[in-house]
Amino acid sequence: METNFVDVALLLASFFVGVAMKMPLLDMVNAIENGIGSTLGFLATVIALGTILGKMMEISGAAERIALSLQRCHWISSDVVMVLIGLFCGITLFVEVGVVLLIPLAFSIAQHTKTSLFKLAIPLCTALMAVHCVVPPHPAALYVTNKLGADVGTVIIFGLMVGLAAALVGGPLFLKLVGQRLPFKPVPVEFSKLTLKEEHNLPSLKITLFTVFLPIGLMLIKTVAELNSHTSTQLSHILGFIGNPITAMFIAVFVAYYTLGLRRNMQMGSLLKATEDSFSSIANILFIIGAGGAFNSILKASGLADSMAVTLSHLHMHPILLAWLVALILHAAVGSATVAMMGATAIVAPMLPLYPDISPEIMAIAIGSGAIGFTIVTDSLFWLVKQYCGATLNETFKYYTSATFLASLTALGCTFLLSHFI
Repeated sequence: METNFVDVALLLASFFVGVAMKMPLLDMVNAIENGIGSTLGFLATVIALGTILGKMMEISGAAERIALSLQRCHWISSDVVMVLIGLFCGITLFVEVGVVLLIPLAFSIAQHTKTSLFKLAIPLCTALMAVHCVVPPHPAALYVTNKLGADVGTVIIFGLMVGLAAALVGGPLFLKLVGQRLPFKPVPVEFSKLTLKEEHNLPSLKITLFTVFLPIGLMLIKTVAELNSHTSTQLSHILGFIGNPITAMFIAVFVAYYTLGLRRNMQMGSLLKATEDSFSSIANILFIIGAGGAFNSILKASGLADSMAVTLSHLHMHPILLAWLVALILHAAVGSATVAMMGATAIVAPMLPLYPDISPEIMAIAIGSGAIGFTIVTDSLFWLVKQYCGATLNETFKYYTSATFLASLTALGCTFLLSHFI
């Protein structure tokens, strides 16, 4: 579970590795300090700005607008609708925050259609996890992309493809194969009276989608500009500045203040208060990421990461499979997809020069694909699904853990396929 003991355990593990590798004490402390600083120096701003975007989606009802619009597409089944909701809305939401914010939509659809809550919650949560792991500007995906020297725009484009395929297989397709064996789960009594906003109080679909996809669009502009410009020009510098993740998120936040707030007669004071309140939810996330950065720095500074890379390269395992497997095992062990991806990056990064034919973009997606899978009792998301669905421990293992593992396998297959083109 992603709680404070994970943060403390990572810091403790950092000191343990440093001592075990006989690092000088001052070098060990400096490595931990530099790891925390270099990691949070880039990601803290992106996380804070992403939190503001998520809060604006929450208070404006933007997520509900997307859900209502998708529900009107009668040719799309309700479980696929939940996948698309998770995919679109998950771009700007942390996975746990996304579940808490979007699960009332699943409650509403389940009550109106008399559908098992499992059939809606599992596709939603699987999609949120897939986007969280493979699509920047999510912090973990952005961290891996940055550390491996991959192009952000390329990872976004192909990450969205992989995330969609993984969520569809792990969600609707898996549940269709389960068929009548899937237990009927009504909306738990304690959640049955949650209400959604009135439709006339919601922002328009065009404004919502524009705001949600703006930061991704800005980052893609940089990638497209780099593909079409072989010389350094003033325009390329401007596009590079706009497409930087921090700049793109900063612009998107101020656009969201207007499109989802001021334009709908919200007061700037109330928006700033909502912004301030939203920051309390990211303290633990920052601590986890900082501790993960410290652990990675110790692995590198002590030489353990290089030793592990050499040892793993002798296993004669395909590097994509190896990156996926390391992230999968770490996620199951520590319960945090974010920490798993950061740890896998520290181990995989030294191996990249050994495999020049495999692009860093593919390796970034491979690591994210592994982190999607095997969501078990160590992960807070496992318990959220169990609680919201009113499921037993065995049922959550049987259906949700299996769904995330299938999604992870699908993402791995897609990554192998994409490796022939990137």
